Amino acid sequence: MADESGFTFAISLSVLNHLGRNLYRNFITVLSEAISNAWDADARNVWIDFDKDAAFLTIKDDGLGMSPEDFQKKFLKIGYSKRKDGGNKTERGRPFIGAKGIGKLALLSCAERVTVLTKQEGGSYTGGVIDNSGLDEAITDNLNPDEYPLETPDTDLVEALLANHERGTILAFENAREVLRTSEEQIRKLLALSFHFSLIDPEFKIHVNGKPISVDDLKGLAEATQFVWKIGEYTDDFLDLCGNVLRWTVAPETKLSVVGYLATVRKPSDLNIRGADNRATVDLFVNGRLRERNVLRHIPTQRIVESYLYGQIHFDAMEGNGDSPFTSSREGIVETDPNFSALIDYLRREAVPRVIDQWDEFRIARGQEGDDENPRKTKKQRRASGLVSAAEEEFTQGLPKEQGDVVDGWIAGLRPDAEYNVEAYVDCFLSENLVRQYLTETGSPLTDDVKPVVTKFRDRETASKEKANINFDVRRDGGDLTYLGMHELSICAEGAPSKDGKINPMVQAAIAFKPTRDAVGHTGVLTEAAKKHLNVTFENIKGRVRNLLGSMTTKETSSR
Repeated sequence: MADESGFTFAISLSVLNHLGRNLYRNFITVLSEAISNAWDADARNVWIDFDKDAAFLTIKDDGLGMSPEDFQKKFLKIGYSKRKDGGNKTERGRPFIGAKGIGKLALLSCAERVTVLTKQEGGSYTGGVIDNSGLDEAITDNLNPDEYPLETPDTDLVEALLANHERGTILAFENAREVLRTSEEQIRKLLALSFHFSLIDPEFKIHVNGKPISVDDLKGLAEATQFVWKIGEYTDDFLDLCGNVLRWTVAPETKLSVVGYLATVRKPSDLNIRGADNRATVDLFVNGRLRERNVLRHIPTQRIVESYLYGQIHFDAMEGNGDSPFTSSREGIVETDPNFSALIDYLRREAVPRVIDQWDEFRIARGQEGDDENPRKTKKQRRASGLVSAAEEEFTQGLPKEQGDVVDGWIAGLRPDAEYNVEAYVDCFLSENLVRQYLTETGSPLTDDVKPVVTKFRDRETASKEKANINFDVRRDGGDLTYLGMHELSICAEGAPSKDGKINPMVQAAIAFKPTRDAVGHTGVLTEAAKKHLNVTFENIKGRVRNLLGSMTTKETSSR
């Protein structure tokens, strides 16, 4: 065994194991613990450096550091809390992040060997090495803490980190392959999402492989942000980076001491962090540290907007002065905490419903797909809008920006009419073809009134094909019915244009229907009066078509 340092854990090794040396589920949470410790030690900087090939990780800070006595009685005492020494703030006035004193378990168990070196200003380095394979054996053998002393650290392991290090703590992790599966880019984005200490102390910096973490690491997310709902008087550097936001608005007011924002992106994939099983969510922060990721999981709505939604809620008052509201894993909130319950209630009853409704409103106004479950538009209207949007992209794709903007403006003016005409054309197409199918299935003959119409349009089509030098069939069905419009189809369905001196209702509706139907079929832009006329007359036609289809079903059923 290597030289012993004389330091030991101030807790039963079996209790240490039961507390959960594998308490933390991901690398970011492990890093978060080291960063939080540095924050509590009034560090201005945390440097995280790693070599994935060598499976070697170091975390260095310039905090207050520890004396040998502090290292033994505070750091190695699992369950020690700084708050018990008086107050909830550091000398620099920062709110303490640590509460339960067990978070260091994550740090000490995430690699095969963990070296801790620490010193106070003007002092010398002290510390120890936790060899987790040896610790496993000690736990298995049920040894007492004093029977498992920590090894003396080798400063050569971190020699490059000692220069100009006046005070602070250095952690070195050997064979940390399990936690180093995440790429540097992913780590940077996840840390940028997880820490907002700069809101409290702008001098605090986190560096990864020599480069500071900043909002620029979230530039892709910022640029993809489409709508923002601010909660209270909140601002930060990230929101300043959101230059493509189409609509800034506000969330409902609340008596809770919360600030932040909810936001949506252009498309769900914009929330993904490339190469990681993580995505931006609505997260809860307390004193700058992420405390609950994806807080909306407590109030699932199953609405599509959840796939577009992320945000930050800052609730510093949740820290309180009493029992900690945070779970032992430090990755969540105790759900019965009164402050947390009040926050969830605010989100469920007020904030999220407003976002769900306004998101649909804002998206529709820009010709984009919204929430199908919102009654603002029918599903048919929404599908028509989606089809117009898809067609619009084809017309503007590849155009220079100036010309593209002009075409976008033209299409924006045509959009309401295009959506209406698409919907109306589908109604016309289905109704006329359903009547054709009905006449075919029932064997209803063509009346003498409509036969000349068939001849007229057959001849016209033949002449048009010859002129265009087309030698193939244009219509899939070459039967007589395909050359008849709703007026003639109605006559055949009713058996005659009139009965007892009165025009049959469906024929009358078809006569009224024809002018606006033809305008739609010929891509005309209808007046509002024409749209109302078409809607009313077409409802009459649809009602009669449904009756015809219903009677056909009845006849078929009765004949069996």
